[in-house]
Amino acid sequence: MSPFPRDYSYSHNLTIETETHYYARRAVKDDLTPNETQRVTLIVAAAYVVAIGILPILEKLIYPFKLLTVGMHEMSHALAGVLTCASVEKITLDPQEGGSTRMRGGIPAITLPAGYLGSAFTGACLIACGFDTNASKVACLVLAFFWILTLWWARSSWIAWATIALMAGLIVVCWLVAHSVALRFLILFIGVMSCLYAIWDIVDDTLARKVNTSDASEYANLIGCCGSRFWGAFWLIISCCFFIAGILVGIAVFKDDWDTQAARADNFLGGTP
Repeated sequence: MSPFPRDYSYSHNLTIETETHYYARRAVKDDLTPNETQRVTLIVAAAYVVAIGILPILEKLIYPFKLLTVGMHEMSHALAGVLTCASVEKITLDPQEGGSTRMRGGIPAITLPAGYLGSAFTGACLIACGFDTNASKVACLVLAFFWILTLWWARSSWIAWATIALMAGLIVVCWLVAHSVALRFLILFIGVMSCLYAIWDIVDDTLARKVNTSDASEYANLIGCCGSRFWGAFWLIISCCFFIAGILVGIAVFKDDWDTQAARADNFLGGTP
């Protein structure tokens, strides 16, 4: 006979009260419909595209920004190298708008496309931040960190020092003037510039003319399939997607009007607006 009783029964009556929450659904169309402030930003971004891509008379004025985008391209190579355990030895910029990154180790399949795609992604993030003043200020702080890294790796390049010093001074001035409104248009410009030149370099190096020493040609040799034009076209599609995504994110996320942005900007990192 079992020492344990067999006729025990247990009854658990549990009453669980749940509270139902209802959330209003916002249509995608509403999220992506620009308000008045955003429409102004879009018009300015379109003007930037025209100025950068069509008006050669402005070439000398935007020359420092072109050097900056080259630096962002090389910085993307370097960061990808660090993330894949490479040792970054040197970043070089030259007045002819060229650049190079020398590293040991890493994963070339990641570091090679990082230049084009990294600068396009960075540009897209800056475009999104360019829709909001405080977001632009955060972007400046992040850029400052990456620029310091760039100067560490490019410490022997006076072009890098001069370019970043000029950009830093311009950012400080724009930060301090008129509730930092100029700052967000500066960040927007750098973002558009970075995206467009990533796209343009891909087209120029791989589709319009085949450059044997381009990142795409080296990548094609590394992978051992397709060709530089195929990988250039593939990277071009991704870069264009980044550009469009930056605009859509800016429209969907940053809906504040001019007055709200100004009030929040005046209390950035301190106080309550």
